[in-house]
Amino acid sequence: MESKEFLLKELQQIEKWEKDQKGLWFWERITRLPFKVLDKVTPKFIQNKIGTLLDEIGGYIQNGGQYLTKEKSVFQFYEKQTGRIIHELADFKTIPVEEMKNVSLELANKRKSAATLQGASTGIGGIFTLAIDIPAILAISLKTLQEIAIIHGYDPNDKEERVYILKCLQFSTSDYVGKEAILNDLAAISEDEMKSREVISQIQGWREVTLTFTESFGWKKLFQMVPIAGIIFGAFANRSMINDLAETGTMLYQKRRIVERLKSDTTPKSIIESK
Repeated sequence: MESKEFLLKELQQIEKWEKDQKGLWFWERITRLPFKVLDKVTPKFIQNKIGTLLDEIGGYIQNGGQYLTKEKSVFQFYEKQTGRIIHELADFKTIPVEEMKNVSLELANKRKSAATLQGASTGIGGIFTLAIDIPAILAISLKTLQEIAIIHGYDPNDKEERVYILKCLQFSTSDYVGKEAILNDLAAISEDEMKSREVISQIQGWREVTLTFTESFGWKKLFQMVPIAGIIFGAFANRSMINDLAETGTMLYQKRRIVERLKSDTTPKSIIESK
């Protein structure tokens, strides 16, 4: 197991990353414009289809539905990357956090490839296939975050964990105003079950998250509206989005696991308090 000094050093780096996420470029303020345009020009039948797909995400927070990732496939991926045999989530409690991080990064590369292909294929038709791309990339995002959660020993089958995952998704796509509030929510979920219930009520399922998610496309997706040329821009935008999302998930789950280890019975409280 890692030394306390190592864990504290890693925690400092993650907290520095969190502060860096709160910066805001001016153009982030206008990212909603493309989707206001999209909503006006997209045919009604496509809007209805998108609505149906997004409604399915609403069930994720309640029971996981079709978006739940199978633990076994993640265990097999972990074994392939490290040679370490994983039988259950509890096995991750004694695995070094650095190893978890490295496997999460390898997983991110795999998911970025899938997202790149998705963005390229939906970029062919410009604005119309862009509408279909939103729920598709959202599904890839949920899968990526769940897999990172499992790699760090957390169970997406738990409702509270799915709330945490959706908050990670929202964090990765929020502007600087929302990031600090979301970090507070994530801390509440991690520290107190009663607080986590309050967050479940506050988040109102998923609509807040999906709205933030779709608006975050903004300038990244603007050029995907152009047929054919959208292949290049769609591939780049999706790859970039999953890259940011995987980084967010890895950092936040690393922090959570590190803090839990530092707060274990074997760690003197003075070390935590001094932090």
